[in-house]
Amino acid sequence: MYEQHFGFAEAPFSLTPNTHFYLNALSHKNAYETVKLALDTQEGFIKVVGEVGTGKTLLCRRLLNELDEPYHTAYIPNPMLSPMDLAFAVAEELAVDSAGVNGQHQLLKRINDRLIQLASDGRQVVLVIDEAQTMPADTVEALRLLTNLETESRKLLQVVLFGQPELDQLLARDQLRQLRQRITFQEYLQPLDREGVSHYIQHRVGLAGYNGPGLFHPKAMRLIAKSSGGVPRLINILAHKALLSAFGEGAERVQGKHVHRAVKDTESAKPLRQWLPESWL
Repeated sequence: MYEQHFGFAEAPFSLTPNTHFYLNALSHKNAYETVKLALDTQEGFIKVVGEVGTGKTLLCRRLLNELDEPYHTAYIPNPMLSPMDLAFAVAEELAVDSAGVNGQHQLLKRINDRLIQLASDGRQVVLVIDEAQTMPADTVEALRLLTNLETESRKLLQVVLFGQPELDQLLARDQLRQLRQRITFQEYLQPLDREGVSHYIQHRVGLAGYNGPGLFHPKAMRLIAKSSGGVPRLINILAHKALLSAFGEGAERVQGKHVHRAVKDTESAKPLRQWLPESWL
């Protein structure tokens, strides 16, 4: 669409999580390092919480991409499952033969045998669950029981939970207190500040192939920061629409007026004043 006009090799603000555009912002850096430390010390449960659009899935994918040997990863992106279906999902991720399984007990035994085999091969199994706030309470409890599988010296399965703040509400239930007590490390992803928003925009347009002078006027970036609240998903939406607006005018640079139009067209963005001083535009 506007890629050729601005000299992009690819779209810089796609909503699809793409680790190519990953920015190691402070909050994400802290969360990643905490998860890695917890995994290295073989802690049982780790939790990463963030509001909608703060980059949990991107961080999750980066973790999966970078956990090489001795780690063996299993990934469940949609855990809104029954306890039995969760066990089948874990079995599939671990390449467990579940054919002819007669009941949950037999399936858990096969999973346990596979975990013991991986442990004997020197592998450390990590189960990564995205959107963990969608799990039914009885499935969360089943997950805890799954992590009871262990040898005399070590846990056979570690779990990293990524979720929205509703995950905290779910785990606050009295019936889940045993799992809650097992969460030894937790991190909360924060929105970007104004400087972080500017860095984020420049980082993405640079990786997309733009090599000219500042594509977004500083005032345009200030408006994006103000209206997005520093949430990366909203930054992407507003930046994309602002680029469309600039492209439609044949402009070579995104100005405040282009962002203003983008904000008015985005229901989830924080509204700006209907009238803004010329100095803001």
